[in-house]
Amino acid sequence: MLEFAEVQQPNRKTLFVEVILPLAISLNYTYRIPFDMNGAVAVGKRVVVQFGKSKLYTAVIAAVGEHAPEKYEAKYIIEVLDDAPVVTQKQLAFWQWVAEYYMCNAGEVMNAALPSALKLASETKIMLNREHEYDKTQLNDKEYLITEALDIQPELTISDIVKLLGQKTVMPILRLLFEKNIIILSEEVSERYKPRRKTYITLNPVYLNPDNRRELFEILEKRAPKQADSLLAYMKLSRQQKNVAKNELIEESGAGEASIKSLIEKEVFFAEQKVISRLGYEDDAEESSVFELSPAQQHALAEVREHFEKKEVVLLHGVTASGKTQLYIRLIEEMIATGRQVLYLLPEIALTTHIIERLRIYFGGTIGVYHSRFNDNERVEVWQKVLRSEYKVVLGARSSVFLPFHDLGLIIVDEEHETSYKQYDPAPRYNARDAAIYLANMHNAKVLLGSATPSFETYYNARSSKYGLVELTERYGGVQLPAIEVVSISKELKQKTMQSHFSSVLMADMALALENKEQVILFQNRRGYAPVLMCRVCAHTPKCINCDVSLTYHKHTTKLHCHYCGYKEDTPAVCPACGSTHLEYKGFGTEKVEDELSVLMPDVRLARMDLDTTRSRNSLQTILNNLEEKKIDILIGTQMVAKGLDFADVTVIGIINADSLLKYPDYRANERSYQMLSQVSGRAGRRGKQGKVVIQTYDPSHRVIKQVIENDYLDLYLTEMEERKSFHYPPFYRIISIDVKHMNPEILYNQAEYLATELRKHFGDRVIGPEPPLVNRIRNFYIKTIMLKFEKDGVSINKAKALIRDTITQFQTTKLSKGCIIQPDVDPY
Repeated sequence: MLEFAEVQQPNRKTLFVEVILPLAISLNYTYRIPFDMNGAVAVGKRVVVQFGKSKLYTAVIAAVGEHAPEKYEAKYIIEVLDDAPVVTQKQLAFWQWVAEYYMCNAGEVMNAALPSALKLASETKIMLNREHEYDKTQLNDKEYLITEALDIQPELTISDIVKLLGQKTVMPILRLLFEKNIIILSEEVSERYKPRRKTYITLNPVYLNPDNRRELFEILEKRAPKQADSLLAYMKLSRQQKNVAKNELIEESGAGEASIKSLIEKEVFFAEQKVISRLGYEDDAEESSVFELSPAQQHALAEVREHFEKKEVVLLHGVTASGKTQLYIRLIEEMIATGRQVLYLLPEIALTTHIIERLRIYFGGTIGVYHSRFNDNERVEVWQKVLRSEYKVVLGARSSVFLPFHDLGLIIVDEEHETSYKQYDPAPRYNARDAAIYLANMHNAKVLLGSATPSFETYYNARSSKYGLVELTERYGGVQLPAIEVVSISKELKQKTMQSHFSSVLMADMALALENKEQVILFQNRRGYAPVLMCRVCAHTPKCINCDVSLTYHKHTTKLHCHYCGYKEDTPAVCPACGSTHLEYKGFGTEKVEDELSVLMPDVRLARMDLDTTRSRNSLQTILNNLEEKKIDILIGTQMVAKGLDFADVTVIGIINADSLLKYPDYRANERSYQMLSQVSGRAGRRGKQGKVVIQTYDPSHRVIKQVIENDYLDLYLTEMEERKSFHYPPFYRIISIDVKHMNPEILYNQAEYLATELRKHFGDRVIGPEPPLVNRIRNFYIKTIMLKFEKDGVSINKAKALIRDTITQFQTTKLSKGCIIQPDVDPY
């Protein structure tokens, strides 16, 4: 009767929650809610749950109900972490769409979406029960070892005990010790995010009266001169700024913390702790938006508005330096005026840090920035401000699509063609541009795609009227597009006019620019010093021990590096194959370009911008600031320098070797080469003066180079589209690739062939492969790729994905799949 009565009480309902765990599991898991937590659970809140024997995880509640799972007994949740949901209903729906479209699991999407500081650090901790006496002689060897370790160290984690015993299965031993009451298990969960707090000092209003303040100062000067200094310092700082921080007051007064503490105790000062931003700029930044649009820009803006009345997505196809950013600013202003939020996506952190300085002038503290260079605490802070609608504009890289927007009105995807919008590893392997279009649809928002060299898929959609199309064909301020000169490397080598990797034309143009106090950018799409170290006698080349690639020599570390897994080894003095000392470096990267240019131009201030020089938090911003402040004469870089950088005094661009782009074995090679060459060229002569671009190549007559010189994107598009249609490539076909991985190449061959055969039963000759990719071993896993091509018309892609999932699941139930990793990738390129 008592049990029945408890169930009938409203607050004693037995509730269950379906949660998303940050794991690659195909189904959500259901947990039971303790009665006293019934009122605390809600969709979008985080809970701590136990999954497996000992692991604790932070999970997000996806649904709340009264139905128990049929297949297993539901465990209780351990704790509810949030007072209010940190994930919105729309976000959960968006996560589900990403999981379904990109053929991954909701937990993998959660891992990508949530800042890691919102996923708690937790581990089971074990302690001795000091109140219980036991006979050590009754313990076996392993039990004795654990108790002895706990005598020395008060707490041990499960992972500590695994190391101590040298075995993974420690839970049965711990369970026995627990049953004997010898140990206590303490499940301890700690939040990683701590708000940043700062102490601010204010003066007691009594002393705002000049007479009272004068009297106080006279007393302090006689009895406590250091406190008098603190008061004087406060008065000085309070005239200069609105808020006086305690640390600033200590520094200004030189009186030390004790004097300020005494004044607080005397209630002369009041101290208040405030939660402050970690994001490096003040919320009360001044706002200004004074600039004039050119007639061409005004016309383009009117066209964008007109298209938005009928279409959800508009492509702004504007040449480099045409002033697309100014159009974005006008559209953002209009959207903010309606009270809705804006997401401004950029493909690279380099772009984000550069453009934020420009946008902050117009939007001040209403703009938030979100990208992977922020630490965990900063990312959580942005997340929470977006959740509270404190940020009206968010500027960020691809992961910004996962932020908790409430009322998104506009998404701008700048440089929409960039491959950086695609995540390749780990899952979800999503494209932020395509995901943004779906996200906008959920919020009834508009999407503006901007590019000087649009992706063919986007341009195809615009020309077929699925998207609106607006073209901006002239540079802002009437500046001409840069003059492009193509230099034949072969010819210069024959004439012996090449100096290292620099043609006579490029050397002359650089010298002239430097003489005129102008700046130069050199582009080489390889980092490191030399891509290959080769023995001249036996042609041996050192390779990575984990991957099927040659090691790249880096001069600053004097080591050989693998750019796939990070493996490093010392550079050999003799050939390990034949013992010869005749080792030479083949090819060159940005490091070698910098090294050799420093010899040719010893007085020139050089800097390098690639992955190696921008690893630390502020290094990228430092390089860009130095370039803007003209502390750098020549910047050498990889594709980072090609994307959206806008500097007034850069007049010469040198493309050291265009062939590395043009000769790549990929159906998109010509499209990507044109995009890269045009984007790099677009960095030259952006303000007032026409720039100059020097393209060095062994094949000056290549079709793409001619199209770049003539700025003829349409000719490139029409030519390439004929080939795409003939060979069944996007945008006419959809591609799903499946990577099959195993450490044993023979087992992999059988696994990949079996899976491809099973897929052919459903899809016939739409299945291509399995074939090895360009790099067929990475991190000790051999790889085979199966490609599936589906027509855009007449085939349900959702049904196809369901069949692929079922086939993979069926394969994974067989013994053959042991040790195999399968990674589907939708729209892989």
